[in-house]
Amino acid sequence: MAYEKQIFSGEELNGLWDYDNYSDQIFDNTSDTCCSGQVCDPEKMMRFDAVFIPVLYTLTLLVGLLGNGLVLAILCQMRRTWSITDTFILHLSVADLLLLITLPFWAAEAVQGWKFGTPLCKLMGAIFKINFFCGIFLLACISLDRYLSIVHAVQMYSRRKPWQVQASCLFVWFFCLILSVPDWVFLEGQYDSRSEMYKCEHNYSKYSANVTNWRLASRLLYHIVGFLIPSVVMVFCYSCILLRLHRGSQGIQKQRAIRVILVLVVAFFICWTPFNITLIVNTLHANDTINRTCESTTALDISMTATTTLGYMHCCLNPILYAFVGIKFRNQLLEMLKALGCRLHGQYRMPSRKSSVWSESGDTSYTSGF
Repeated sequence: MAYEKQIFSGEELNGLWDYDNYSDQIFDNTSDTCCSGQVCDPEKMMRFDAVFIPVLYTLTLLVGLLGNGLVLAILCQMRRTWSITDTFILHLSVADLLLLITLPFWAAEAVQGWKFGTPLCKLMGAIFKINFFCGIFLLACISLDRYLSIVHAVQMYSRRKPWQVQASCLFVWFFCLILSVPDWVFLEGQYDSRSEMYKCEHNYSKYSANVTNWRLASRLLYHIVGFLIPSVVMVFCYSCILLRLHRGSQGIQKQRAIRVILVLVVAFFICWTPFNITLIVNTLHANDTINRTCESTTALDISMTATTTLGYMHCCLNPILYAFVGIKFRNQLLEMLKALGCRLHGQYRMPSRKSSVWSESGDTSYTSGF
């Protein structure tokens, strides 16, 4: 996958790593002994990837395509009454769909290696990074909009100027494209002599002998700009919002209006925080900050695979949350299915034409989008 696994030779595990000659290629197995003399066998990791990744990625792809497709269909059906947050939700769903289309490539790589060439390797890796960044930045934009509206009674966007929110979303996409530059530059299909297959990995030694600095710069860019800063923004905004609502200065409608957005933010952190923590450990592991053994290397590789998969599963989680938490989304979904001829039992209320598809509030100036 785009995030490289670390498999080390005996010389490297003995602390003799020459970073000036390092690339993300897997090293030859003629010297694959650990610091204690044991052989570092990659077979366990390869078997785990070949079974675990294709099964879960296929399920995630099917559920994600169906769920996000329904979200887009409902939004298109209600496009004349979009709220500000509906626009953000539209872009979130597009980002999730684009991320989902990379899954078949990573699943195929786990089974038979990367057979799609370097250009497609760069493209798939960049799509992963762009859409991860888009997801968290769009949630941060929604959080900031809700914070200004509820805590300070200031409207970040004017409903009379819908182009403003579209411009913000386009800026987010462009900024995420800039953040993906390291992937366009360093990702390439590389031959793994241990598994005798090609892998889509970063090759930092191609353009510079100082691999350590390039690796650290790329990781710091990802962790600080792409995760830490927007995370702090979201935590601050929702802490202030919840404090304001707890004091009872807002009505029940506004409390309901932020409920699903808050659930989305929590779900994002649950899905992506383990991956970021594992990636930090991976960085420390690669730079000899923590002790490296064959066992720790294998465990870290498995953790990277598992946490990356958890992050991908976030793509299919949002529509499920909309259906379970967003009353009006659920009602609109039922109405759409009824229009398609499905027989549905039970009563439901139609969403107000003046409110967001996702919210329970009729005030679109502060609707959460759910």
